[in-house]
Amino acid sequence: MYYVACVAVFLIAYLVNVTLISVFYHRGLAHSAVVLSPGARRFVATMGNWLTGLDPKGWVCMHRMHHEHSDTELDPHSPRNVGLAGVLFEQLRSYERILIGLARRDRAYTTVVSDLEFRISWLNRNRLWYLPYVVHAAIALVLGVVFGLWILGGAYFFGIMSHPIEGWAVNALGHGVGGRNFNTPDDSRNNQLVGLLVAGEGYQNNHHAHPRSAKFSYRATEFDLGYVLCKILAFAGVLTIDQAHLIGNANAANAIAARASAAAGVGALLHGELEALRPAE
Repeated sequence: MYYVACVAVFLIAYLVNVTLISVFYHRGLAHSAVVLSPGARRFVATMGNWLTGLDPKGWVCMHRMHHEHSDTELDPHSPRNVGLAGVLFEQLRSYERILIGLARRDRAYTTVVSDLEFRISWLNRNRLWYLPYVVHAAIALVLGVVFGLWILGGAYFFGIMSHPIEGWAVNALGHGVGGRNFNTPDDSRNNQLVGLLVAGEGYQNNHHAHPRSAKFSYRATEFDLGYVLCKILAFAGVLTIDQAHLIGNANAANAIAARASAAAGVGALLHGELEALRPAE
C-alpha cells in the first residue's frame, strides 16, 4: 500500500505541475487559446513560480520567442542548434538570460510580453529563484527524516519539480523525433510518447501549425490530456476555451476532402456530358 501511495503522490504532484505549465502558462498566457478567469490569472501570476519553480512571465517570453524564431539560430532551445542532449542546458541558459532581460526592462524581451500586466515574480526580482526548490525539498525531507517516508518524499519532489525533464522532452524530441501532420516551416514533430507523458505537449507539429488551438491532438491515435484538463477547468469556471481556433481532426478533414473530390468529379462529369450535347458549329 505504501508504494501505491508513493505512485499516487507522484502523479498528483506531476498533474499539478503539468496543469500549471501546459494549461495556464502555455495555452492560457502564451497563446490565449484559453482565457483565464481574473482569479485564476492572479493565482498563476502570484503562485505559479512557487509551485513550479518557473516564472510565468519569463516562461511565456521564452516560449513566444521560440515560436517567432522556431528552429533558427535565434530559437532559445532548438535541437538543430545544440543537438538533442544539448537542449536540456540550452533551455536553462535561455530562461536565465530572458529573466535578466525582463528584470532590466530590456525592450528586446519586454515587448514580447507587453500584454501581460504582471511583473516577473517577487522571487526573481529579489534573486531568490531557488526558494521554491528549497521549499519543496524541505517538504520531501520532512517526509523522509521525520516520518521515514523517503520514497514518498522523493515522489513528491520529483513530481512537482519535473519541469526540466518535461521541457527537454518537448523541446528536443518534439523538434527532432516523430512524424508530421502539417507542412510547417520549422522542424516540429509529433512525438507520441512525449504527447502521452506530457499532457499532449509532444504534438509539437500540430501545435506549431495551429498555435491558437487549445487542443493539440489531430489524429484519433493522439491523446491530449491537457485539453481534457482544459475542458474540466472550463466546466468549473476557471477558464474559457477559444472555440473558434480549435484544431479539427484528421477524420473530419479527410471526409471533407473526399466530399470535395466527389463534388469535383460530379461537376467534371456533368460538364463533359453537357459538352457532348452541345451541337457542333
